[in-house]
Amino acid sequence: MLDTKKPWSLSEFKLFESLPKKDLEQVVQMAPSTNIISISKGTLVQTPEVNTNGLSIVIEGKLRLYKTNADGKQYTVGILGPGDMYGESVSFSFGTNGNYMETMENTIICSVIQEKFDLFLSLRPELALKLLEELSNRLRDRDEVLERLALSDLRGKVLFFLTKLSKKFGVEENGYQRIEMSLTHQELANMIGATRESVSLVLQEFSNEGIIITSRKSIMVQLEMAKERLENT
Repeated sequence: MLDTKKPWSLSEFKLFESLPKKDLEQVVQMAPSTNIISISKGTLVQTPEVNTNGLSIVIEGKLRLYKTNADGKQYTVGILGPGDMYGESVSFSFGTNGNYMETMENTIICSVIQEKFDLFLSLRPELALKLLEELSNRLRDRDEVLERLALSDLRGKVLFFLTKLSKKFGVEENGYQRIEMSLTHQELANMIGATRESVSLVLQEFSNEGIIITSRKSIMVQLEMAKERLENT
């Protein structure tokens, strides 16, 4: 399990990095260490029927938001990483309720004291605007995901998700973006509602074409080549 006592700062996260020190100290008081919990990989944190009340911040790890179709197949609508918020309060909603939410790896989250955050937000319109921008970006990403899942063939779906993951969690390495997360063929198949066997065949094709480099639980993506292929799908 991850160490919940490990020092961390909200200023490390993009959402809060521009806040003045005085404001940042107030936000820290809304996310005390007593509200920090560690959750094991593969834990279902939320279901569409049981929503998350209040706001939480992902400190370490990753959460996958997904829905299921009539056949029970899963399809991913978003992935949250360190610094991302989810849930809803009286004054703000991140639009994450109504989905399944599952940890993709051991994850640490911190719940925010709702009343204090709502009051703080009402006095800091610049932060409220930043939260709205974040929400807008997520909704745009979700719509793009749904469009790709509906209109693309399997190669397009796989390449689209690898590109998205590379942009958000990638680290540059020899001209490729190494996705900083353990990702099996089955996990990738679950993201797009496909079978592991079909996804493995597509990944082998991309590997032969030089678009990706795969290892046991790691995938590296050549973004320029991936973008070029996506434009033609």
